Amino acid sequence: MPRAAFLLAVLGCAAIAASLAPARVSLAAQGPLAFRESPDHPALKYSTALPNDAVAILDRRIESGAVQLAFDPVKGYLPSVLQALQVPKESQIAVFSATSLQADKINAQNPRAIYYSDSVAVGWVRGGLMEVAAQDPRLGPVFYTLEQPPTASPGAPGRPQFKRSAECLECHRSWETLAVPGLMVLSTFPPTTRNGYASGGATDHRTPLSQRWASWYVTGRPGPNRHMGNKPVPTQADTSAPVVLDSLDGRFDLKGYTTPYSDIVALMVFEHQTHMTNLLTYIDWESRVAEFERHPTTVASSGQTIREIARDLVDYLLFVDEAPLAGKIEGTSGFIEMFSGEGPRDSRGRSLRQFDLERRLMRYPCSYMIYSPLFDGLPVAARDAIYSRMWEILSGQDTQPAYNRLTQADRRAIVEILRDTKKDLPGYFK
Repeated sequence: MPRAAFLLAVLGCAAIAASLAPARVSLAAQGPLAFRESPDHPALKYSTALPNDAVAILDRRIESGAVQLAFDPVKGYLPSVLQALQVPKESQIAVFSATSLQADKINAQNPRAIYYSDSVAVGWVRGGLMEVAAQDPRLGPVFYTLEQPPTASPGAPGRPQFKRSAECLECHRSWETLAVPGLMVLSTFPPTTRNGYASGGATDHRTPLSQRWASWYVTGRPGPNRHMGNKPVPTQADTSAPVVLDSLDGRFDLKGYTTPYSDIVALMVFEHQTHMTNLLTYIDWESRVAEFERHPTTVASSGQTIREIARDLVDYLLFVDEAPLAGKIEGTSGFIEMFSGEGPRDSRGRSLRQFDLERRLMRYPCSYMIYSPLFDGLPVAARDAIYSRMWEILSGQDTQPAYNRLTQADRRAIVEILRDTKKDLPGYFK
C-alpha cells in the first residue's frame, strides 16, 4: 500500500473518499458528535451551492481582472495569494509528514508550509500546487487547489484559477472532523515496519503538549513543556526532551518559504482553531437539517438536541478541558505580536486575542472564533443555544466542578469583553 494511502486509512480518512456524493454516512459507532446525513441534503447542498467564501470572492475578482496575481519562480503565487487573502506570513507552520494530496513531495527537507487567518488556511509545497480551505458562512470550510505553473513570465501578472476540490475531502471529512468538511492538526508517526501502517491522531488544545507535533517543525522556546516536534523520525515511545529551535535556519533549504519559522504559538492557535471550526460547522449543519425537517430543537441526523450539541461546543469555546501548560512558552517569529494586535477590544483595551502562555493559551479563556464568519452565519437556533449555555456557565448557574477552572475574574472579564465587542449578544448578558 502506498504511504499516502495507509496514512489516510489509519487516521480514518479514507472511509469518506466519496464525501461529496449524495449518500448517507454510517457513523453509528463513532459517538454522538458525528454528522450522519449527506453533505448534499436539501438543507445544505454542499457540493452544488455557490460558495461565497474569501477564495470564491477572490477568484471572481481575478476572473474579472480586478485582481492580478504575480508569479515568483520559487514561491509561485504564494506571496500574492497571502496578500490578496490577508493571511499573515507570521502564521507559517511547517509539517514534514508525507500526508495531503502531495505526499510524494513532502519530507523533512521539503516540508509543507501552512499559513492561516481566522477564516482561511493556505497549504504550500515547494515544487507543488497550493491547497486552500476557506470558511463559507453557510457551507463551512470549502477546499480549493491552485496550480503553480506560471501563466506568464516571472513577475508578470497572471490570471490563475482556484479550482474547488472534492479530493481534499478524502481526508478533510472524517471522524476527526465530526464528519463535516473540516480541518485538523495531526501528530503523525512513521510505520514501525516496512509494510506497516503509520499511527497518530488529531490534536487540539485538549491534548497534552507532550503528545503534540510529531512530524512538525516547532520553533520558539517551550520552557519546561515537552513536545514531539523537530525529530526526523518521531516515535511514540520517545520521552526525551524536545529539540529547541529558535528558527529553521540550517534545518533545510529555506528558499521559497516566507519566514524561517514554524512558531510554537502559531501551532497552538491553529490547533485550537481547527476543532473550533469543526464544531461550528457541525452545529450549523445539524441546525439547518433540523430546521428543514421542521424539528427546530432536534437534530435530524443523530437525535440529539441543538442544546446538547451546544454543551460540547461551549466547553471547547471556553477552554474548559484545555491541557494546562507547565510553564512559560515564548514564540520567536513575531506571531504573538501580530495575532494579539488584531481583533476588537473592549473599553478597557482587553481582547480575546491576548495570550497567557504560562498556565494556558489565552489570557481570557473564550475563543476569538466567536467573531468568525462561521459563528455569525449560524442559524438563530444554534446561536441562541450557544449563548444560553455560555450564560449558564459564566453566570455561575452551572456549578459543576469542571467549571471551577473558570475563576470569577475570568468569567467577569469574558462577559465584559463580549458586551463591548459582540453586537448580537442576548439581553441577558447586559
